[in-house]
Amino acid sequence: MLESNPPKSLYRETAGGTGDYPALAGAQRARVAIVGGGFTGLSTALHLAEAGDDVAVIEARQPGWGASGRNGGQVNPGLKYDPDTIEAMFGPELGPRMVDFSYGAPDFTFDLIRRLSIACEARQNGTIRAAIRPKPEAAAQTTAAQCIRRGMPVEMLDAQAMAARTGTDRYIAGMFDARGGDLHPLKYSLGLAAAARDAGARIFGGSEVLSLKREAGRWVLKTANGSVSAEKVLVATNGYTGSLWPDLRQSLVPVFSAIAATEPLSPAVATRILPDRPVVYEAGNITVYYRIDAQNRLLMGGRGPMRPIGDASAIRYLTDYALRLWPALAGVRWTHGWNGRVAITNDHLLHIHEPEDGVLICLGYNGRGVAMASAMGAALAQRLRGKETPPFPMPISPLQPIRFHRFWPLGVKAAILSGRLKDRFGI
Repeated sequence: MLESNPPKSLYRETAGGTGDYPALAGAQRARVAIVGGGFTGLSTALHLAEAGDDVAVIEARQPGWGASGRNGGQVNPGLKYDPDTIEAMFGPELGPRMVDFSYGAPDFTFDLIRRLSIACEARQNGTIRAAIRPKPEAAAQTTAAQCIRRGMPVEMLDAQAMAARTGTDRYIAGMFDARGGDLHPLKYSLGLAAAARDAGARIFGGSEVLSLKREAGRWVLKTANGSVSAEKVLVATNGYTGSLWPDLRQSLVPVFSAIAATEPLSPAVATRILPDRPVVYEAGNITVYYRIDAQNRLLMGGRGPMRPIGDASAIRYLTDYALRLWPALAGVRWTHGWNGRVAITNDHLLHIHEPEDGVLICLGYNGRGVAMASAMGAALAQRLRGKETPPFPMPISPLQPIRFHRFWPLGVKAAILSGRLKDRFGI
């Protein structure tokens, strides 16, 4: 069930518009219909339209309404698993393609933003994976060594270097990847939507797809007030996946990720925290991530309540932790707090399915969707056009429901509690 109203987020207040695309009305035809107006759907529509294809995007609310317009704004490289592990899991042909694609996704994203002249406060100042304890430090060392061996722009930072780059002495080490960065995600979403529309894509807002059925050799998507008949369909609903396709909702767990934002900090305080403006995420069982935005606000993110929130008081553990990292924040107001659902898969990898001829499904970014979803749009567009050069960069897997899925809210709460205890005791 979708929330009736979008969250009162900092992004929504500063985006400068909401898109406000019209609802689908009447019977229409397209070669490709896309369900979902987030990064995946919009990037795919853009690349299809630029190739001269006939594409329609059908969004239940408005473009960027879900996680694509609510996330932490971090453009991070890579997958959950290290490059060597990915190559061992998927073999010598697909494995390296997955590594190259996922670690190159930030460059793709920033190049796309520059090409389209999207004003979304994009900055490619790098990503820091921060380690508080020896176990995550050792894991970061392993990842860094594998990346460096492949010629990636990665380096390890010791405690002194971490203190200089983050303004806190909490970290014993960190891994810096120069390809990462940040952006205003809702501005980026709206910019992608506008670019896709200008290239010829039709975008419909306020049009939840209620059914998807095969009729007379075509796929028919029906909403409350209209329908689209298409040769091919892409379902890209991620953490807001419903019952449109059998067992799809049961193949992932929608987890709430929350963000708190301060008022604009003084230049002295903002510079002390992150002088070079990288983005940071802490390595651990339950991560915390943060950045300083273009207006010198501190944005702190992490796992939050399993319900929609509307202000920072609901995620006090994040604001208290920020004060622990930087005592200079004492007296600073936390003006915004919001959350949204990200899709977590059982294996923590992106899932792409082709359950029937002409149906392509892509979801489950596991919190790494800004860069990956942007880059996946180009790959999905090629597959939908039947012109895959180079070969598709990710595995196509069978759709597999998670056992005991109906108990996922209890499982998530238990996993978060367990993860926090493990992080506290260094397990």
